[in-house]
Amino acid sequence: MQPLMKYAIIAAGEGSRLAQEGVLSPKPLVEVGGERLIDRLLRIFLANGATEVVAICNEQMTEVRARLEQIQTAGLVPLKFVVKSTPSSMHSMWELSRWLRDEPFVLTTVDTIFREEEFQTYVADFLQLVGRGEADGLMGVTDYIDDEKPLYVSTDDDLAITGFLDRCETPRYISGGIYGLTPRSIETLRRCIERGESRMRNFQRALIADGLRLKAWPFSKVLDIDHASDIVKAETFLKA
Repeated sequence: MQPLMKYAIIAAGEGSRLAQEGVLSPKPLVEVGGERLIDRLLRIFLANGATEVVAICNEQMTEVRARLEQIQTAGLVPLKFVVKSTPSSMHSMWELSRWLRDEPFVLTTVDTIFREEEFQTYVADFLQLVGRGEADGLMGVTDYIDDEKPLYVSTDDDLAITGFLDRCETPRYISGGIYGLTPRSIETLRRCIERGESRMRNFQRALIADGLRLKAWPFSKVLDIDHASDIVKAETFLKA
């Protein structure tokens, strides 16, 4: 039986680069392998013990809102969502934080592509670490670098995270945008918002500065759907 936990999806970006390249669907509704990105995450999260999934989309995404309402009404996924335009992913997480204060959770953006079998192991490892009191977070990382502005992740030999870097001469890992965290992280998020921070990478740095114990979990590959060509890359990756 799968352990139970919450999941969160940030689906509030505009997807402007995809639109410029002729992809007409809003990013959360873009299909990879015949499955919408939002549907794929909801299916995977439900298969991995979701007690609840919370999501945010922006006010311009009427089609995405309609899809979330349809899923919520069907009752197949325990879903809550908010419709609000925010200035950054960190602000989107803050909007979701009202629902993330009582148990461990995994948060990701809607366009994060990973192998399902790896994700299942990642979730189990996260809950074991938290249950034993050995970590406050387990961050998905990868040594596959195909990002325009990657966030490098430095670790010690035991994969404890020592820093999040914009530049790294000898990179080993970059952030995969998969965040397994405990409710303790929400206090750090609150302080970031109050300071006027606006980037998820600064939130991650603040977690380290606040003394939270974060560990890295290496995925073989994590992809984001930022360009039309990324859809083909993702489909090839998932078929391999």
